[in-house]
Amino acid sequence: MAKAVEDAGFDGVYLSGGALAADLGMPDVGLTTLGEVTDRARRLATATRLPLLVDADTGFGEPLNVARTVQELERAGVAGLHLEDQENPKRCGHLGGKRLVDAADMERKLRAAAAARSDPELLLVARTDARAVHGLDSAIERARAYLAAGADTIFPEALADEQEFRAFRQAIDAPLMANMTEFGRSPLLDLGTLERLGYDLVIYPVTTLRLAMGAIERGLRAIHDEGTQARLVPEMQTRARLYELLRYGEHEAFDASIAGFEADADPD
Repeated sequence: MAKAVEDAGFDGVYLSGGALAADLGMPDVGLTTLGEVTDRARRLATATRLPLLVDADTGFGEPLNVARTVQELERAGVAGLHLEDQENPKRCGHLGGKRLVDAADMERKLRAAAAARSDPELLLVARTDARAVHGLDSAIERARAYLAAGADTIFPEALADEQEFRAFRQAIDAPLMANMTEFGRSPLLDLGTLERLGYDLVIYPVTTLRLAMGAIERGLRAIHDEGTQARLVPEMQTRARLYELLRYGEHEAFDASIAGFEADADPD
């Protein structure tokens, strides 16, 4: 997936906590571990030349745990991460029933995160879920406090409409990240609109998972009902395209130059 994102011309890759939890067969309620997130981040950072931004949930604990989270992800090769101000067990940002930690507790986590990074270029994003819990003014107040505590960028989760995106930008003098997840509380604004509103980063956190799983479920039903995948083949990524993304040719050329290996021609 990361290779496809790079090939499509995007500027970065995002590792979503919700998508990773789903990939592990679990809901997005804080069940994933630092080890699981770090392992996946390392694989993605290795697979692509694009910068990787990682959803680090609540930092997997208190300030000391947050410091270790930053260090582990930094060693894994990420370009940035975001921390959120929910209590554990956290919930998906576009669901109800969220509870927030005190702003002062989140500020302590952010100070720990900023102090723990060895690379000053590591992007530290502070996510606030306050809009859905306490309202827009609370989210703006928290954003200002989080910037003062060391955050580089603010991620206001679950803004309700275009006016709120605009109001947040007018209130905050720092880079902002927008979340364009489907089926959520925020409208699906196009990139041009978000640029005009002054947003610097845009993530599509579960889009590829939803696209893939929609196709997978339809395909499995067809195979179950028809006893063959024959009519689905035109919808599939070809073997040749997969090999292109995985750079088979580069690996074969390298192997041939070192060991004289030559691959058989593939009929696909």
